[in-house]
Formats: sequence, C-alpha cells, structure tokens
Amino acid sequence: MKKLRYRLFLALIVLVISVFIGLGLLLGQLFKTYYINSFFDEFQKEGNLIIQQIEDQGGTSTLQTDQIKKAKEMINANITILSTDGKVIYDIGETAEKYKDHHDVLSDIVKGIQTNKNGRKYIGSGLDIFYWWDVIEINGKVDGILVITSELDELTVAHKQLWLLLFVILGLAFIVILFIGSKITTNFIKPVESATKTAIELAKGNYQARTYEYTYNEFSKLNSSLNILARNLQRITKEQEMQNDRLRAVIENMGIPLILIDDKGCIILTNQMYKEMFRVEETEIIGKTYLEVFEHEDVKQIIEHIFMTEQKIRRQITIPIHIQMKNLEVYGAPIISSNNEWKGIVLVFHDITEIKKLEKVRKDFVANVSHELKTPVTSIKGFTETLLDGALHDEKALESFLNIILKESNRLQSLVYDLLELSKIEQEDLKLNINQVEMNKMIHDIVDSLRKRAEDKQIDIQIFEERPLTVEGDSLRLQQIFINLLSNAIAYTLPSGKVEVHIQDDDEFVVISIADTGIGIEKEEIPRIFERFYRVDRARSRNSGGTGLGLAIVKHSVEAHHGEIHVESEVGKGSRFIVKLWKIMPKDIR
Repeated sequence: MKKLRYRLFLALIVLVISVFIGLGLLLGQLFKTYYINSFFDEFQKEGNLIIQQIEDQGGTSTLQTDQIKKAKEMINANITILSTDGKVIYDIGETAEKYKDHHDVLSDIVKGIQTNKNGRKYIGSGLDIFYWWDVIEINGKVDGILVITSELDELTVAHKQLWLLLFVILGLAFIVILFIGSKITTNFIKPVESATKTAIELAKGNYQARTYEYTYNEFSKLNSSLNILARNLQRITKEQEMQNDRLRAVIENMGIPLILIDDKGCIILTNQMYKEMFRVEETEIIGKTYLEVFEHEDVKQIIEHIFMTEQKIRRQITIPIHIQMKNLEVYGAPIISSNNEWKGIVLVFHDITEIKKLEKVRKDFVANVSHELKTPVTSIKGFTETLLDGALHDEKALESFLNIILKESNRLQSLVYDLLELSKIEQEDLKLNINQVEMNKMIHDIVDSLRKRAEDKQIDIQIFEERPLTVEGDSLRLQQIFINLLSNAIAYTLPSGKVEVHIQDDDEFVVISIADTGIGIEKEEIPRIFERFYRVDRARSRNSGGTGLGLAIVKHSVEAHHGEIHVESEVGKGSRFIVKLWKIMPKDIR
C-alpha cells in the first residue's frame, strides 16, 4: 500500500507542477502582452503630442532641435525624424549603435507609409526594442515621419519581478495544495491500507485481526463489512475447533482402536488405542496407503470390500500382532457426505480375544463339569442297578458295591462343594473374616491332619521355621489354601518321597513355601495349572480323588488376601509352591 500512496502522491505533485507551469507561462504572456500594449499606447499619446508640436512649428523645415531633445528626455526614448524619401532629418539616441538592423527597420517603415501612415513594431529575441511611428502632415501633405524607439529594460525587470511573484505565490499554493492533497490522500489510502492489512491477516488465518472503522469516510462500509467477516470467521473457526476437539476427545477416549482412510486409500486419522494395539507411531502410518500399513490380508480384503460395494461390513478375524494372536471384530463403513460425495472409510477394531478366551473357558468348564459329574453318577447308577438285579443278596458283593457307591458319592459331594466354594471366592463382593492368624500353628495342625495319608505312601513331611509368625487373614480360607497345596504335594509325590514346608519372615510379609519331590510340571504347563479342571497328569489326578478345582481355589483365595503365589518346578525333580501373605494388610487394600 505504500507504493500506491507514493504513486498517488507523485501523480498529484506532477499534476500540480504541470498546472502551475502552464498557469505561470499563461500569466507571464498575458502580462507581457498587456505591458507592451500599455507601452505602445503611452508612446502613441506622447508621439501625437510631439507631431502636434512639430506641425505647429511649421513642419520639418523649421524643426527646433531643442524642443525635440526636451521631448526625448521627457519620454526617455530615442526620436528619429525621417523625410518622405527615407533620409534621416533628425536622430537622437543610441538605438542605431545597439541594433545593427535599425536602418533596415527605418527603410521598412518608409516603404509602408503608402499603406499605413502609422504603426508599431516589437523586436524581441532578447533585445526588447519598440518602434512606433506616424506621419507629420502640413496642409494635408506628408511632410515627414516621426519614429520613436525605446528599449524595454523596464519590461525585463517587471517580467522578472512578475515571475518572482508568481513563483512565490505558486510556491505557497503548491505547499498548501500538497498539504491538503496529502491529507486527502491519507484519508483515502489509510482505510484501504488498514483493510488490506486486515485482509492479509485473515488470509493467514489470524481471525482476531480487525480494521479501524472510520465514521465519516466512504470506506466505512468496507471496513465495517470486513470486521463483520472477521468476526464471523472467528466464530465459525472457534465452533469448528470446538467440534474438532470434541471429535478428537471422543475418538481418543472411545476405548476402541479406530482409523480413517480417505478416498485415495491414504490413512488420515487414528487414535491412541489403535497405536497401542498395533504398536505403531503416528508418523509411521499417517499419509501412507493402507496397502503399505496393513500386512494382514484379512484387513485389506475388508477395506477393498467397502471401497467396491460402498456398504457396511462386520467381520471377525484372527491376526498375529507381534507375538500374540488377536481375535478382532472389525467394523467398517463408508464415509459419504450430505451431497453423496465419497470421502473415505472408517474402520473400528474390537479386541474380542478375552471374550473368546472366556467363551472357551466356559465351554471347557461345562465339558469338564459334565465329565466330572458323569463319572461318579455313572458308577453309582451302575452299581445300584447291579444290586437291584440280584447282587443285593450277596453280602460280600453288597458291601463292596456300597463302599464304591459311598466313595463316588463322597467324590461327587467334594466336587459340588469345591464348585460352590470357587463360585463364592470368585464373587467381587466376597467378604473375608480378617483376624490375626498364627501361621506356625496352622501349618502344624494341617500337617498333623494329613500325616497318616503321607505315612501310607512313606512320605516324610518336614517343617522349617524360624520363629512364630502371624498374618492378617481369614483363617478358614488360609486353611483351605494350605490343605489343597499339601494334599497336592502328597498326591503327586512318589512313595518314599519328601515334602518340605518352610515358614519365613520377609519384612512386611510371611512367605510359606511347600516343596515336594514329585513328578514335576512341564514349563509350558505352569501358566495353566490354576485353571479349573486342568490336570497335569489326568490318570494320577483322578486316582488321587481330586476334583481339579483345588489350585483354582488356592489362586483366588490368595488373591482375595492381596497376596502372591508362584510356582517353581522341574520335571522328575519336583515342584515348589510359594505363597506370600501380608503380616498387616494396608488400609487401602483391606
């Protein structure tokens, strides 16, 4: 805008100077013409007086030079008197010396008398010489010619003074006009400059920019409209930013991996859940095509299906993500604008791996429970039918069958009891009866109750303790934990084996470890031994009379006490179960 201001100001200066130069030349010429005309009029009056004086004296023949000299001094001009044939009768002055063509001019005057008796002539070219002439008549006849010549030095001085005056006046006028023009230019340009700066800021995205609204100005409507536009843009931008923030917050916190793909197949948006699930950085995927990002053919097929059919799709897939197999339910939908313009697609990934696992656990649980219930029920039914068929009268067979029925009934009762216990423990609102429990005494009592079973297999049980230790817990649940662990240790230890129980103090905890010299557990099976009905050796477990729920109960009981349980095992050498319990439970977890 500065260039525009300079151009307008320069154009104004050029225009004013041109007008002033033209005006100066015109005024100078008018003044010069007026001055010359005035000068000739004065010469005419004075010349007529001199001619009248000569005619009164009788003409050129009786000319009195004293009178002519006095007249010359009065009018301050050169006087020349010529005869009708062009001879100089009288000449007083310096014109002939200064102007070499003086005699030629006199000759031309004489020649022109026949047509014009009087006249005047101005010699310019830097000389400024005036010639005025008229005839001297005696009795109606031309007796001679009076020529008055003068150098206009006064005209030159007056002309210079005029130009000086014009220069001063026009200079002052020029300054005033420039000042007024500058104000006018500023009043016109300043609003435009302000509006232009505001428009540039708006184009850059700075919608807080405003221009000054001039009240008494032709540009007030422009500036006012520009400010209204800026306010509207700012409001629309804020609303859009709020919508984008809300949308971003929803996308980031929806808890489901999401990804947006544009109409060219390039990924334009994703959320934190997606990056965490697929373990990628935003810079690795944004702007790239789905063919570059996805390595899984199932996902590519879903995307291509949406692109081709423009229909929603929901499909379950199983894909490897790093070292894990993930079960995903993928929902895809096309993004179509209100004017039916294709914008791209959105994909949502639901991780249903845990649901699939729970479904499998449920199926396995139902199958295991059915199997575990089927075996004792079948035995009870079979032996009962045998007794009813006639074996009832055989006392030896009767006793044997009744013992078997009793054994299977007890097994069925244990299974139902364990299922009920496990159900109670798994409830989130399980309440423990917390008391101070003497662990040394509890372990000794449990070992004493199981010692006969150990002696039947010639298994030696030893207890290693440093000093009496207590924990905070539910005594019945704690008994259940260590009865199950010690029962398993005796059941899986070969005859003549050994079971060791260590009770140790570990700062804020009491650590009880139960080690046996049994068959051991394969390393890959250790994570599964706490599952319901999972058996390392199914034949041995079933013969031992176990329900397959003991370790599941142990795990949930330990977790209910906010404790920890670990397993160390080596096949053929035995296993060690380590339970870690709080001496005093912190208040925030009690």
